[in-house]
Amino acid sequence: MKRNIGSARCVGMRTLGAAALAAVVWSAPAGAETLVVAATRTPGGFDGDALKPNTQNVVVQMYEGLTRYGYKKNQQPGRMEIDPSQVLPHLAESWTVSPDGKTYTFKLRQGVKSPYGNELTSADVVWGWEKSRAQKRTGAFIARVSSVQSFEAVDKYTVRFQLEAPSKIFLSALTLYVPGIYDSTEVRKHVTDDDPWALKWIDRNTAGFGAYHLESLRAGEAAVFVANPNYFGGKPYYDRVVYREVPNAGTRFTLVRTGQAQWTEELTLKQINELKKDQRVKVESDVGTGHASARINMTIAPFDNVKLRQAIAYAADYDAINKAVFEGLGTQARSIVPPIIPGTDTSKWTYATDPDKARQLLKEAGYPDGIDITLEYSAIFWFEEPLAIQLKDALGKAGIRVNLQKITNADMRSRTAPNKRDLPFFTFMDNPIVLDPVYALYLNAHSKGASNRNNYSNPEFDRLVDAARVEQDDAKRLELVKQAQQLHTTDSTWVMTMYPGAHEPMPPCMTGYVWQPDYHERWRELSCGK
Repeated sequence: MKRNIGSARCVGMRTLGAAALAAVVWSAPAGAETLVVAATRTPGGFDGDALKPNTQNVVVQMYEGLTRYGYKKNQQPGRMEIDPSQVLPHLAESWTVSPDGKTYTFKLRQGVKSPYGNELTSADVVWGWEKSRAQKRTGAFIARVSSVQSFEAVDKYTVRFQLEAPSKIFLSALTLYVPGIYDSTEVRKHVTDDDPWALKWIDRNTAGFGAYHLESLRAGEAAVFVANPNYFGGKPYYDRVVYREVPNAGTRFTLVRTGQAQWTEELTLKQINELKKDQRVKVESDVGTGHASARINMTIAPFDNVKLRQAIAYAADYDAINKAVFEGLGTQARSIVPPIIPGTDTSKWTYATDPDKARQLLKEAGYPDGIDITLEYSAIFWFEEPLAIQLKDALGKAGIRVNLQKITNADMRSRTAPNKRDLPFFTFMDNPIVLDPVYALYLNAHSKGASNRNNYSNPEFDRLVDAARVEQDDAKRLELVKQAQQLHTTDSTWVMTMYPGAHEPMPPCMTGYVWQPDYHERWRELSCGK
């Protein structure tokens, strides 16, 4: 079915240009609305606890949380945005909390069904959390940072969580796709003696209670998803989603520009700026939480010298970085806690570009004649090499002579992993998927944080964050958060450059898009109806 609304086409599967998407052979049923996504590649798997390329992009459509964030009006007309301060019921219809803040009892919505027709029960919730605990990966980290000690099915529609300590992170963490809530009745059919969690089956199939379900997958070509006919949230506008592999960014750009795809992934910022001028497309932009940074390991000489680290921060040319690397679309980062998260504090960020101050600090650090250092980067993120080049140029003007060294993506990941963390100075980006300041601090900078890639080590910082994790008084919690941010900023172990932002092109007719912390649109919310 084809619709012409404004100057863009909302195109159904049967109207796609043959040359552009000839390999897609699935045809939509009569009257079906189809969303075509020009993706970088087909999903490598469907287990949210064992992310492969493009896994997260799609599992968020199948697996939904006990809770969800509320929405509020965005500053842009007709837009909505997440309200991190408001956590609402979702798969759970209600909950109670014990006076000591350690016991949460959830009542599940009754009548929620998977595509297989099985009803959601407390056994499904417990099974998914047990799976994550057994895998010891993403879901296990979420449980640890949320202080989850145990969970149990009280009755068919009641599940209870026991926390080790009170946690304001917990309810926000339950908005996530992981630990996944699976249709365990279906999944258990595929359990074997050597695969007690049916991980092989889960990796190639889906069994959630969300709005969509995997219909078919042709690796390297496309995955087709269909709406869950039993979805408790009502029938979504799009009956089918064709998630088509289009490796070339130029081709993805053309497909969304001409209306042959309604959604696309990972365009360059130069392409985004071009689309902003095209009346056939609208672009929705958000600051997001992904922070492109250069990180410094303070446990490795000469970077154990705080004045050297601060000199690097003052030497960086932030305006030049935004213009040359981020096409002017970036937003200056001034704290490890992103601005969308309540409690962010930028009062200690004083590192506006100042080469003279950088040279003075370098002299005070014991390097009056300058210093030679190495900055390592990979190709995990598109911005790494141009950012490294800009830093080399700016730091050189202050007497900090930078040798650039490109390493493999595998080396970057292994050398920034919790069991190693031996890179002295390198580029990276992380984004907290729980919109809570304590979570962001713990994730990226606590000594036990999964993304503390530069091995930041300050016992006072850990003490402040640990205290904030259990503090229930909002004012006291925010004060601890403020102190922790100020300490991290003063220690200057991140060269805080830009939030590149989330920039999503779509047909002008499309409504319902809301930026999500994992950077993936929710298909169930999108519509091109009148």
